Amino acid sequence: MSPLIWMALITSLTTSTIIIMTSHHWLLAWLSLELNTLSILPIIMRSNHPRTTEAATKYFLIQTTAAALILLASTMNAWQTGSWDIMQSFSPLATTIITMAIMMKLAIAPAHLWYPEILQGTTMTTALIISTWQKIAPLTLLYLLINHLSTNTMLLLGLTSALLGGWTGLNQTQTRKIMAFSSISHMGWLITALCLSPSLSTLTMITYMAMTTTMFLSLTTSSSKTLLDLGTSWTHSPILLTTTMLTLLSLAGLPPLTGFMPKLLILKELVTMKLLALSTMLALTSLPNLAFYTRMAYLTTLTTPPNTTNSEYKWRFKTPMSPLTPTTALLTTLTLPMTPLLYLTT
Repeated sequence: MSPLIWMALITSLTTSTIIIMTSHHWLLAWLSLELNTLSILPIIMRSNHPRTTEAATKYFLIQTTAAALILLASTMNAWQTGSWDIMQSFSPLATTIITMAIMMKLAIAPAHLWYPEILQGTTMTTALIISTWQKIAPLTLLYLLINHLSTNTMLLLGLTSALLGGWTGLNQTQTRKIMAFSSISHMGWLITALCLSPSLSTLTMITYMAMTTTMFLSLTTSSSKTLLDLGTSWTHSPILLTTTMLTLLSLAGLPPLTGFMPKLLILKELVTMKLLALSTMLALTSLPNLAFYTRMAYLTTLTTPPNTTNSEYKWRFKTPMSPLTPTTALLTTLTLPMTPLLYLTT
């Protein structure tokens, strides 16, 4: 792919997301969502492989279906109210359709089954874009609509997503699929935070994006596509593998690390609102996540081999480390003491 085309696609992808973040008109939002989808498709297909073509086709079908549902709901709402304003109150049917569409776009359970397959069929960098940047546009719509959506439904979807993301990630061996189920689980926590406080959900999203970026950059640098690759990467760079282990434990939400911050604040808000059953169940859904994160951490640093592996000498294939990795790694591991400042300023 030529640099000019690549720059045009990245610019289009960025611009479409920014337009959604600034628009209050349904047609403009729908147009930007379609532009966003069309911009990411060539990026997914840029490596010439049948799996990328399959992933691009699946992504196209899911995203256009969700966009068509959004257009249907907004048209129904315009017929009834005479307004295309996103902040306009919705009829119950239009609200249900909009909720379904945004859940499909965010890959929130039970509309999550397309997400791991697409991430598995793309490169690590593209999977990073889909896991982070592509979440911003539908989340913006969710921010604008949250006062018109059913709180009980959103909390139930959040709990279901957190539960299924943990359970279904337990038997995976592909790192991209594990990160996909991790993303599904984190989206459940994010939806729960959005029902409680928009500022808290912003903090949760920023933390999630920092942790996921660090993890994908580490996996890209060490060329670790499976857990077997991860287990034989110690000779590549011990410092990088130590960073990967800390990032995994932060994703799991263990206390000394940054990942503990959003979970602590969300559970605190739930307990404050007397939602004890929901907070207990959400805390318990972290345990399956902790299991597969700990398994990956165990393979990275906790079991260093006494000698070099005979399967592939990773030290022969040095991949240059991204300059973004140290910065995101610091954000992922050391931001917990700044919790009061971040919570009050977001």
